[in-house]
Amino acid sequence: MNTIDRDLPLSTTTTKPTAKVGQPPRALINQKLAETLLGYVFLFPSLLLFAIFLFYPLIQTFYLSVHETDPRGRVASYVGFDNFIAIFTSERFYKSLEVTGLFTLLTVPTGIVLALLLAALTHNHLKGMRIFQFIFSLPVVLSVGTSAVIWMMLFHPSVGMLNYLLSVVGLEPVAWLTDPRWALLSVSMMTVWMNLGFNYIVLLSGLQGIPEEIYDSAKIDGSDPFRTFIQIIFPLLSPTVFFVTIVSIIGAFQSFGQIHILTKGGPVNSTDVLVYSLYQDAFINFRFGTGSAQALVLFTIILIFTIVQFKVFERNVHYQ
Repeated sequence: MNTIDRDLPLSTTTTKPTAKVGQPPRALINQKLAETLLGYVFLFPSLLLFAIFLFYPLIQTFYLSVHETDPRGRVASYVGFDNFIAIFTSERFYKSLEVTGLFTLLTVPTGIVLALLLAALTHNHLKGMRIFQFIFSLPVVLSVGTSAVIWMMLFHPSVGMLNYLLSVVGLEPVAWLTDPRWALLSVSMMTVWMNLGFNYIVLLSGLQGIPEEIYDSAKIDGSDPFRTFIQIIFPLLSPTVFFVTIVSIIGAFQSFGQIHILTKGGPVNSTDVLVYSLYQDAFINFRFGTGSAQALVLFTIILIFTIVQFKVFERNVHYQ
């Protein structure tokens, strides 16, 4: 060993391992993981409710649709797709589908047009318009049962207000809920009124979201109110109208309460919509397998209608 090596001994230095280039520090990874876990902790109550009241019933519906149940509602045997075959070969299913389609045609366009007309008339800032806006929004606070009872009294053949008004103008009374020619129309009238509050509030909110400068510009250009609404305002309102249409069609296909209270599917099955037919099979005849299969068929029909509307009609919606 030479003098230099003896006087200046080699010192061994230890270097700390460095993180690879582009790799986040471990502390940052732990922080993101903690934030993710905290987010799932806050979401857990909602996920639990969804699992209990949505996912489990959906799985149970799939399970029951391929089984046959006894009169007590217990699973008796596996039948595969026999329940679906029985539905699609049943004349009652197609009759219920026809009634549901006609009910949708009677309620959805009428409800949207009437709500849009009322929203356009009460959109201005004249004195007293707040009172009319409050009145037209009132049906939204009433339940289906309450609305059905109110209209049941109006439809009463002897003491109902509607037949009294007909007698005042010299017309014969109408058997609103007991005549097959009038029953579906009567239920549709009640449904349009019941949904008017929600449709009116949504469409009025859409109108109020349109800037006033657009109205002023159209007035300066000499456009009359009707032309302004059709060519300028309605295209700007198309996203709101599209939303209301989707919700109204889904609600029409799921209508049950007013039909159960007013007509119970009659007379002569003239108001026997798909949901009421499902209810009778599942909870009156205790054929839960057939009822579950009908529920899945109804879900598929609504899903197809919704997808078609998004694919076909959304191209005419102007979001800006």
